[in-house]
Amino acid sequence: MSDRTVHYASRGSTHFDVILALFAVVLVVSNIAATKGIEFGAGHFSLGGIQILPIVTDGGAFLFPLAYILGDVISEVYGFRAARRAIFTGFAMALLTALTFLVVQHAPAASFYENQRAFENVLGFVPQIVAASLAGYVTGQFLNSYVLVRMKSRTAEPHLFARLATSTGVGEMADTFIFCAIASSAIGIDSMGTFWNYFIVGFIYKTSVEFIVMPLTMVVISWLKAREPSYWAGGVPVE
Repeated sequence: MSDRTVHYASRGSTHFDVILALFAVVLVVSNIAATKGIEFGAGHFSLGGIQILPIVTDGGAFLFPLAYILGDVISEVYGFRAARRAIFTGFAMALLTALTFLVVQHAPAASFYENQRAFENVLGFVPQIVAASLAGYVTGQFLNSYVLVRMKSRTAEPHLFARLATSTGVGEMADTFIFCAIASSAIGIDSMGTFWNYFIVGFIYKTSVEFIVMPLTMVVISWLKAREPSYWAGGVPVE
């Protein structure tokens, strides 16, 4: 259990399966919730061309930070290959969800069904939102995992907090910017001041949530390392 040896657990465990399932569900639910734009604060206030009030975000912000927390857990305990599998699985589930809503949206509504317009407004297939979500997600999650694993290859077990904080910041910044840049016009954002509010608030909020719960993330990681027999079975020296 040398601090100078890099360890990862095998993906062949029930723990990994459960985390992967939760990861995919969080992504799918977040993408559905993101179709609703949300504002906090009364009145209008701008500073340097950036809208300060009202604060603009979307429904996905409430749950999506958990996707990065789970991504950190997978990358730290199971390694980059496992994180890559989780990312591709989440991507496939999100795409399947979008295509399912597309088919249901265009399927003939029953004569007694009176909510077709409401269904289209909330769950209707919006290519721009789907593209924004998937592009931001893939880029951000890969950066998050890559940065964490590369840092671990140089430090091994010590400095977990630094790995989590750095990888989260890099991944969330890329993810949030790409999503906001592609999706902003689709949810009604029509000015650069509001766009920067949308991006900055989203990034600060998501990273703040992850930093607040980071002690719990570290506890979960330690718990998994202690209960995965394969974690300490092998390992390679730090670079």
